[in-house]
Amino acid sequence: MDWVGLYHFLFETYAGIGAMVGAGIVISLIACVIMERRTRKTFVDRPKGEDDWSFFDDDDNE
Repeated sequence: MDWVGLYHFLFETYAGIGAMVGAGIVISLIACVIMERRTRKTFVDRPKGEDDWSFFDDDDNE
């Protein structure tokens, strides 16, 4: 496949645009997982306490 054909597929067809969006999502997901693992290794000594935020924490302290 030549460069003109590849360009036409990626930027001028719905399947090509979908492939680029899908590849972007996969690359972003891989980067997020790698950065999260590095962060957890860096801050391994951080204690768990009452100030930690939780996504499922529904009770209010007001």
